[in-house]
Amino acid sequence: MDLIVSPSVLIPRPETEHVVETVLELSRAAAREQTHPNHFRIVDVGTGSGCIALALTKELPQAEIHATDISPAALEIARANAARLQMEQRIDFHETDLLDCLNGPFDLVVSNPPYVGESESDSVQLEVRKFEPRAAVFAGPNGTEVIERLAPEARDKLCPGGWLVIEVSGTIVEKVRALMKGWEEVEVIPDLQSIPRVVRARRPAHQY
Repeated sequence: MDLIVSPSVLIPRPETEHVVETVLELSRAAAREQTHPNHFRIVDVGTGSGCIALALTKELPQAEIHATDISPAALEIARANAARLQMEQRIDFHETDLLDCLNGPFDLVVSNPPYVGESESDSVQLEVRKFEPRAAVFAGPNGTEVIERLAPEARDKLCPGGWLVIEVSGTIVEKVRALMKGWEEVEVIPDLQSIPRVVRARRPAHQY
């Protein structure tokens, strides 16, 4: 898909395709197992350009897709991309912080959140520091601050047995794994360079 970008959003990268592939795998497995209704509900948190939400909309025509972003400028770009691809009627966009104000339950929460720590700023590519929105790159001092908020919100909004899928870096993957205490089937998926890139975790079907 051809996508519009601006200084208000991250430029989509090939690594994020692993996030989409993971979501598609989980969605299709659920359909095969008939553990979910045909009306599958997915929310893309921090949608930016809309690349994840749009890819899922294209591949999962029966799914109900929602997309959130705290940035009005980013949502403007995402909506423009949806209109260009004639998908604007398929995605519900929400200007909100993470999952605030959204009504669950969802079958799947997916996100490419800010996950770079402020201490890592010198290691970030110059073009990223100069041309991409800082709030979409840096999460805080440690790099896990946004995920620390997102994980409990996602657990609250997911249906029993629903999935959280997030993009991460090798720098924070062990910290993120530790945040998944109480989740089930936690798995780290590497990218093509064998760098940890995606964490997926399942909300328990039964709460204890």
